[in-house]
Amino acid sequence: MIKNDIWIRAMAAQGMIQPFEPTLVRRVAEQPVISFGLSSYGYDIRLSPKEFRIFRHVPGTVVDPKNFNPANLESAPLHEDANGAFFILPAHSYGLGVALERLQVPENVTVLCIGKSSYARAGIIANLTPAEAGWRGHLTLEFSNSSSADCRIYANEGVVQLLFFEGEPCDVSYETRRGKYQDQPEAVTLARV
Repeated sequence: MIKNDIWIRAMAAQGMIQPFEPTLVRRVAEQPVISFGLSSYGYDIRLSPKEFRIFRHVPGTVVDPKNFNPANLESAPLHEDANGAFFILPAHSYGLGVALERLQVPENVTVLCIGKSSYARAGIIANLTPAEAGWRGHLTLEFSNSSSADCRIYANEGVVQLLFFEGEPCDVSYETRRGKYQDQPEAVTLARV
């Protein structure tokens, strides 16, 4: 069953989402922002300003998830203007960011991370990412710019929505099996095997 705002708020009080915003924020200091915080059946997390990396073409190399070469990624600078702090994702490119919020997923819940419509309408596709039962840390977030124009992705503002699904307790949780992405820091975590 998908979980509602009442359940999310109660679980956040127990440490499931940190920091936690108990309302859906659309303005900060009178400035409009891409919404973040608690919604009816989800939670919109923010993009951390700490790090954003963009895939670049390195002649003679192939991106291999079993043997990931960090040289295939370059750090994107954080820009700032009157609209806020942002990274630029070039046209037809792919980038990795990290969530500002830290999650601690209960043992009987799986979280799906889906894109926000404000970005989808600008051509930004957020990869559908799960956070399994028992997972904890800062999610590494994946974005594809399918448009023919460069696009801003705002830091400290809503970037993806989390949906929480409760099920019967599982036999082996992510924590129990010692998942390879457990306790991710607030930094982009590269592919591991």
